[in-house]
Formats: sequence, C-alpha cells, structure tokens
Amino acid sequence: MAEYRHAESAVIHGGQTTDPATGAVNVPIYQTSTFQQKGLGLEPKWEYARTGNPTRAALERLIAELEEGEAGFAFASGMAAITAVLSLFQTGDRVLISKNVYGGTYRVLDQVFQQFGLKYAMADTEDLSVLRGQITEDVKAILVESPANPLMTVTDLAGVAGIAKSQGVLTIVDNTFMTPYLQKPLVLGADIVLHSGTKYLGGHSDVVAGLVAVKDAALAKRLAFIQNATGGVLGPQDSFLIIRGIKTLAVRMDRHVENAEKVAAFLQNHSAVASVFYPGLPTAQGYEINRRQGKNGGAMISFELDDGHDYRTFFSSLKLIALAESLGGVESLVCHPATMTHASIPAQIRRKVGITDNLIRLSTGIEHIDDLLSDLDQAIRASER
Repeated sequence: MAEYRHAESAVIHGGQTTDPATGAVNVPIYQTSTFQQKGLGLEPKWEYARTGNPTRAALERLIAELEEGEAGFAFASGMAAITAVLSLFQTGDRVLISKNVYGGTYRVLDQVFQQFGLKYAMADTEDLSVLRGQITEDVKAILVESPANPLMTVTDLAGVAGIAKSQGVLTIVDNTFMTPYLQKPLVLGADIVLHSGTKYLGGHSDVVAGLVAVKDAALAKRLAFIQNATGGVLGPQDSFLIIRGIKTLAVRMDRHVENAEKVAAFLQNHSAVASVFYPGLPTAQGYEINRRQGKNGGAMISFELDDGHDYRTFFSSLKLIALAESLGGVESLVCHPATMTHASIPAQIRRKVGITDNLIRLSTGIEHIDDLLSDLDQAIRASER
C-alpha cells in the first residue's frame, strides 16, 4: 500500500496502486461477464460482473477513499446513481431537494418515483431555519447540491447535516460541481455523496458514469444490495477511463479554477453583464460559507446579459467555446439551462427559483485564459441588439 497524506497523491494512488496478479501500475480492464469458480459452495470473491468486477471495484475503493467514506459504488450514469440512492426509500417517504437542483434529479422524482409513492418537496436549503420547519414526520432525506445547479447557490452542508441528524433524516449531497478534491461532504456530516462521474472525475467528455460514497457500513450494505439487484453498474472499460481521469483531477481542477476566477472577474466587470453567479467571488451571497466548507469556488459560472444583448446571438457567436450539454471536461462549454439542463422543470417553477430565459451557464475549461476571455468578449459584443 502506497503511503501519502495529500489529495494530489490520493487521486493517483488511491483504490489500488498496482495489479496484484501482474504488478501492472494501471488496473487492468477485466473484460469478462463471469468468473471460473474453484468448487461448489466456496463463496468465490468474483462470480458475476454485475455483482462485482475487479476494475469497477478499484474505482469504488478509490471514490470511497477520496470522499473518506466507508464504501463506494460505480453506476452506469449519474442518474443511475441517483436512482439507486432514491431506491433506499419507501412509499410514503418524502425527500426534500434544493430549490436549485439538476433537472434530471427533479424529473426522476417527479415523473418516476412519484408513481411509486415517494414524495418530494423543494426546500430553501440556504435558510436553515426555513429548512428545519419543512422537516415533517414523512421526511426521510434531504438532497442538496452546493454549489447548486445552475445558480451556484451555496448551502451550509454541516448545518444541514446537523439538522438532519437531529431528526433522524439522511443527508445526501450531489458533489459533482466541486469533486472530492475541492469539497468533502461526508467529512462535513453528510451520509451519502453523489457524483456524475461523467463530469470532472472523468474530465475528458468521453465517458458516462455515476459514483456514490457512503459514510457507514449499514448504509453501504443496503446500497450494495440495490446496486446488485437493479443492475445499473458501470462496465470495466468505463471504470478504467474514470480511474484514468481521476489521476489528473488535482492538476486539472487547479487550472479549471484558475481560469474560472479570471472569467468571473471579467464578467463581473463587463458593462453588458447584468449578473454573475459564482461562489468564488467575494461579493457572492454564499462566499463565506463556501470558503469554509470548500477549497475554493469551483469552475462553474452562470451569468445573465443585460436587456441590450440577445443571449441567442451570444450562443451563435461563440467560436471557441461550444454550446453543449454536460460540463467538467477539459474544454469550455456553455449551455442554456431553461431549454437544456433544466427544461424538464416547469416554467413557473424555473421562474420562481430564478432560472430565467437569459441565464447562461459556463463550464470553464483549461484552455489559455486569453483565448477564453477573447471569445466571451467578442460573442458579448456581437450579441448587442
């Protein structure tokens, strides 16, 4: 077992340093569906790839170690991970969700789990006193994003976890935007942490995956049963790609954030930009909380152009930055939350929580900062009405 104390080393050596069979410095891709058993009733370590695969197991140990949890689980997508976690609950239970939450999370609760009697309610997780008042007897979990998608609102994770624990309620945190390199919800008191591994953990926009880490053994046992029973597991090839992506997580995130801080400052000082949402700005509403619980503000930014500029023309005028779903790759991407990531949320709810039609979300990549600022500036100037 390699010895290290810092996250920059853990992302490279965590989970499994070398292959025990060959000494290979990279975990092999065990591309098999089943495993030969030595005899009847001998309880083999590996038997069927849905239940367990050595490549996937290495990734699961890695995410557990990075999040400082008891166990990790790898799924075929972020939504498969969320679906497995929501399957912990029963008919009549209620889950409170952040008012700014990923549209896919809202959709699976509203259009899938409600059919089976699992209820949900949006909560203002930024205001802990309001949140405390929303915890009724049927509430079994609070699902939080911080910073939240897409308005980058910040929730006091330790505060939420404290309230939840006092009421016997689970705290679930979607940590996709921050990654365990920038923020560790389990250390702050959460019970379950989720990731769309497609994003920063994979880091290259070439694989779809979901990851979960849990704090205690009892919860791990329940989730392991659900993972095996429902079967939405990550394949060995994709597990290998996520492990490979995580090896450069620290250096990539440092560059992502360095660029994001400069882009946010540029947008904040631009005369055509009406508002900027980035928790790394000292003027951001959740700046102090985010600084206390995270390493920095991350690399996701949202902003609105003023009425004198057309966001549609802005999108069509970009030359370097691509208009696309997803985030967290090495390339910068923009999206229109109202019609893309959050289109499944009804318009009246979007407006109520502040997701306006002219809101633009930017995933800041690791390109040269001058090229990013130049592309943003020329597209903003082109969008003038």
